[in-house]
Amino acid sequence: MKRKEFLRSVGASAAFAVLYPCLGSCSKDDATNGTIVKEPEGVNFTVDLNSSEGQKLNENGSFILKNYVVVAKNLDGEFVAASQVCSHQQYDQVRFVPIEGGIFHCDVHGSKFAQDGSPLNQVQGDPARPIKIYNIQREGDILTITA
Repeated sequence: MKRKEFLRSVGASAAFAVLYPCLGSCSKDDATNGTIVKEPEGVNFTVDLNSSEGQKLNENGSFILKNYVVVAKNLDGEFVAASQVCSHQQYDQVRFVPIEGGIFHCDVHGSKFAQDGSPLNQVQGDPARPIKIYNIQREGDILTITA
């Protein structure tokens, strides 16, 4: 066998052997478990309630995700914002859910938080820690979210 033929045959096999495990681990199922990330620092952004992004906040109980922050319109029609990063194990899966009066919930391990960030349950025996709550100022149709 000539060298070119050998390299060509080994190259395809080697590429398959290296890429197959990577392709298998990049499945959609893994993405739903979230990603471990750092708590956002220096949070300071705006949401225009008239924009396509902001219009998702029209309904009570709705939320958007921006810059690792969950911005929600609670069940009373007030805007609240919390870290998207769970205090349990730093997964980016905290969402606002319209149950129990409206709570922040991480679906990775089931952590629940009140709208003031205080923990509502203990998960896997770990001491419960609050999540970060951000300030929201509304000026007309512009929300400003800050740390």
